[in-house]
Amino acid sequence: MPHAARPTVTLHDVAAAAGVSVSTASRVLSGSARKVAPEYEARVLAAAAALRYTADASARAMRRASDSIALVADDLSTPSMGMIVAAMEREARTAGAFVTVSSTMGAPERRLETVRLLRALRPRALVLTSSRVLTNALEGRLLKELDSYEREGGRVVIVGETDLSFDSIDFGNRAAGRAAGALVAETGHRRVAIFGGERELANLADRRAGFAEGLRAGGVRERDIRVVYCEVSRQGGFDAAQRLAANGMDGREAVLAVNDTIAIGALSGFRAAGLAVPADVSMTGVDDIPLAGDVTPRLTTVALPLARAGVEAIRFALAKADTVRRLTLEGRLIVRGSTRAVGSS
Repeated sequence: MPHAARPTVTLHDVAAAAGVSVSTASRVLSGSARKVAPEYEARVLAAAAALRYTADASARAMRRASDSIALVADDLSTPSMGMIVAAMEREARTAGAFVTVSSTMGAPERRLETVRLLRALRPRALVLTSSRVLTNALEGRLLKELDSYEREGGRVVIVGETDLSFDSIDFGNRAAGRAAGALVAETGHRRVAIFGGERELANLADRRAGFAEGLRAGGVRERDIRVVYCEVSRQGGFDAAQRLAANGMDGREAVLAVNDTIAIGALSGFRAAGLAVPADVSMTGVDDIPLAGDVTPRLTTVALPLARAGVEAIRFALAKADTVRRLTLEGRLIVRGSTRAVGSS
């Protein structure tokens, strides 16, 4: 036969048994920093043990909601996002907070619905990471949700490009592209392909524009710059390299990829096609993910301060400010073995 359910013991029951107030019993059993007289503490603990009191985990979770920072990201599967999230979690932990993570896969409606659901859980702050978050997105419905959330006492931080009036952290994507393009031009390459990822992603569009600016400033003609769009993945880079190699490289001597993941896929694609990097084609990326320094040859790239972006996002989320804060983090060119000067061995 099934056992009868054990009667639920409440905090009020423990307080009554110990002969103390509910607030005193709560301070003892919740581990509050506020001191309780030793004799009262002993009585509360004895009563809790005798009654087999168990704290209500769901109620405790609700009380801790103000310690949470909710991250709403487009895509959690990329190495660069992994670096940002890891840094956010470390920084939040040092501040006594914690991070919850949701992925929207870049779908605007899903982002809106996620924000609505998270508002009900009352996190301390919302951090949105996206290539671009605009005021008129979804006819302004996302902006209304975020404004309401801040009026309720929350904070909003956006990591990425935005015209919304919330704290934001952006990367100098155009400047990063310009630095890589300038390097390729300075090393003597005059016919260049850009593996550009997907057209609609704003951060990648900025990198493509920067590549072209750096190339043109270094003497490369516009007609000798070819953009090849591809999936933003290792496979996308591999396939783009295979297509270009099958066309005899179309005379291209160098490839600029909008991120390291595409570039690393392209390294494999060129190798499978019988082309050597950098002897036959120079290769660059953007981000400086950990794998960029481990592949052969090691990848020339523009290192973006991804971990710092995660740290600053948490600091923005936890610190109040009277004005909207805008922070742009610039990249740093790192020259490795995947590029060479034209004419060098």
